[in-house]
Amino acid sequence: MEITSILPEECLCLIISLTSPEDACRSAMTSHAFRPVANSDEVWENFLPSDCRSIISGSSSSSLLSLGKKDVYFHLCFHPILIHNGTMSFQLEKESGKKCYMLGARALTIIWGDTPSYWTWTSLQQSRFGEVAELRIVWWLEVKGKIDSKILSPDTNYVAYLVFKLNRRYARGFSRRNVTLQVIVNEVVSKVWNVSLEQEDNPQHVRARGDGWMEVEIGEFFNECGDDVTVEFSLMEVNGYTKRGLILEGIELRPKNFAN
Repeated sequence: MEITSILPEECLCLIISLTSPEDACRSAMTSHAFRPVANSDEVWENFLPSDCRSIISGSSSSSLLSLGKKDVYFHLCFHPILIHNGTMSFQLEKESGKKCYMLGARALTIIWGDTPSYWTWTSLQQSRFGEVAELRIVWWLEVKGKIDSKILSPDTNYVAYLVFKLNRRYARGFSRRNVTLQVIVNEVVSKVWNVSLEQEDNPQHVRARGDGWMEVEIGEFFNECGDDVTVEFSLMEVNGYTKRGLILEGIELRPKNFAN
């Protein structure tokens, strides 16, 4: 006798919603009777963040609200949506449904970022954002970003990454291990990285992403339940070397071990 003939649908929904998205997908494949319950909005709404509707409503993808909850979940896993007037993106980690954010270049504080002789703003087909920042030339490089921890998933280890490219035609000043990266949580500095942004010179930190960009770890932090602090990120190189050819897409925060 199948369990679906013993327990009411509400109980089955509750049981499955207390598992994981992966388990729910497996349950949908166990039997034809189980499939409608495992794919139901009642189950998948529990895997979406509680504020997911308000995030989507304020995004460039508000039409997602007309989809079923399972479709919304998987769309957000594979297709980041733009929020905050296109300066940030939001997506979900597929295995857990935890939140991932990227602060686009326009959401960062870039010293001399609006001085055309130092930085230019341009669009790239590979970027999820309308604009990225390209470094023309500086001697003092300083980029900062911040985010409120309350919008992140609670009780989660997060890692922050700088997402960038180097213009190979004239990139200069990034082969030395002199770029300082750090995360600051509640005015406490995490481990400080001194890295090269050249992949061949720094393979243990810099890696290629699946979207055509490069990334390097800035640092990690644990977001406790109920925390309401500002998390800050910084990239700095102030040793006076000429630097050029860095293209910034943004700073991404995602749960540790999330595979991009």
